[in-house]
Amino acid sequence: MPESDESDNFDYEFAMSPATREKIFDLSAKAGYFQKDLESHRKNMAFTGKKTLGYRDSLRSGQSNYNYSSDVAVQELTNLFQGLSATLELGHRLEYSLRYQKLALAEELKRTEESARLSPPVEIQAIAPILQKIIADASVMNVTRARAQRLLERPAGR
Repeated sequence: MPESDESDNFDYEFAMSPATREKIFDLSAKAGYFQKDLESHRKNMAFTGKKTLGYRDSLRSGQSNYNYSSDVAVQELTNLFQGLSATLELGHRLEYSLRYQKLALAEELKRTEESARLSPPVEIQAIAPILQKIIADASVMNVTRARAQRLLERPAGR
């Protein structure tokens, strides 16, 4: 048996909300479809990771890498995509916990519910199937199932 991959890859298929999709296209247009250098080139900027934004349609194509951009549209897109990533990673952790360590669900959902008061999860419907599994699982503590239900019922924040 080959050694397992060091990374923990996963994917979810979901339909992005029309509002988020429209926001992405609007911000991409404001950022010039990434056809220019997005990097701020400020001195002494902390390295927060290489990011790449790209766009392609029948009329234009662009891609740019950056660590930090002073372009407001790029900052908003970065926040949106990082928020979506956080939601998908939450779903992955919840799936794992539901399968292997149900007691960990309580703390994970408590943390998520508390942070959602300040910053609502992006595209929570992407992980609705796992939240519904938690809600339906009678072997999960009632308080944890109630937290999953409240997260699922939250109005869309972004």
